[in-house]
Amino acid sequence: MRSLEQIENIKGKTVLLRVDFNLPIKDGVIEDDFRIIKTLPTINFLLEKGAKIILLTHLGQNNSGDLKSVIERFWKVSKLKKDRIEFFENVRKFAGEEKNDLVFAKKLASLGDIYVNDAFSVSHRMHASIILLPTLLPAYAGFQLLNEVKNLSRAFDKSKHPFLFILGGVKFSTKMPLIEKYLTLADQVSIGGALVDDFLKAKGFEVGKSLVDESDYNLGEMLKNEKLILPVDVIVKNTNNSAIADLLVNKKVNEIEKDEVILDIGSQSVKNLAEVIKKSQFILWNGPLGKYEAGGDGATKEILKLVMESNTESIIGGGDLVSVLSSLDPSSYNLKPNLFVSTGGGATLDFLANGTLPGIEALG
Repeated sequence: MRSLEQIENIKGKTVLLRVDFNLPIKDGVIEDDFRIIKTLPTINFLLEKGAKIILLTHLGQNNSGDLKSVIERFWKVSKLKKDRIEFFENVRKFAGEEKNDLVFAKKLASLGDIYVNDAFSVSHRMHASIILLPTLLPAYAGFQLLNEVKNLSRAFDKSKHPFLFILGGVKFSTKMPLIEKYLTLADQVSIGGALVDDFLKAKGFEVGKSLVDESDYNLGEMLKNEKLILPVDVIVKNTNNSAIADLLVNKKVNEIEKDEVILDIGSQSVKNLAEVIKKSQFILWNGPLGKYEAGGDGATKEILKLVMESNTESIIGGGDLVSVLSSLDPSSYNLKPNLFVSTGGGATLDFLANGTLPGIEALG
């Protein structure tokens, strides 16, 4: 990939800058502007070199996102003048974006002279503004995309040991390749989130009404691996008794009942993981340890605090995990040099599994 620092004769040129401002919005309020902040070095560099910028982003699913609130937050956060920056419409409002349509890509290309991709978090998508647009204009990588590639590559390049991989979240099918890969690359692999449900069920434990993937992943062999760390206790709540429905209870994994749902890993499991973290030299963490939106955020917050306070080289990623981090520490954008926070969700997972992304390949 060519860095945007390699662009020549940029003064007066129009740069089509692909960003990912698909921010989490609840009840009309933006909850986290992390992705805006991480693009500002690229934007400021282009402005300092005399370029004009057209920002390309998507928002929401099914062509539903209105950029108004995002644009307002951008001007508030960036504190930039409006004379050399403008926004294109939500690119997913055009059918050609997700269809990776050449006609749509050519329409976008006609608006500028140079293309820069600083949207690592959407670079796993085979979409027109990611895949085709860089073939129609001189194409470069933005600073955040380059930082993502550089830092995430440490996970399978020259990582320090002991190497701890923590994996949480929900989608077992997308995370299974990562578990298999890092049981080889890492020294220990700690499982959290809804992924725990599948492993506990495979071990013969009752998981009640917890979310499980009914696919046959043949987890028996993984369970024999001494690198695998599973919780010894969990936080549950009852789904059948309204009188105690809001009561969260810490239980050993062999005590879960049929009317209960697992929300988080338990207190002893947090202590066990904390001990492993203290001994680790490199930590890679993707996805929350519990169902944080339903009250299962305790373990994630405790472990995040521990990781942030340590001097261990660490990488954390996944949109949900970053949201918890932002709620825990609003100043988390200015992190210590030993901690890298990825802007990606699915893109981070794909990169960790494959070592590249379609959007990165398109810049090559």
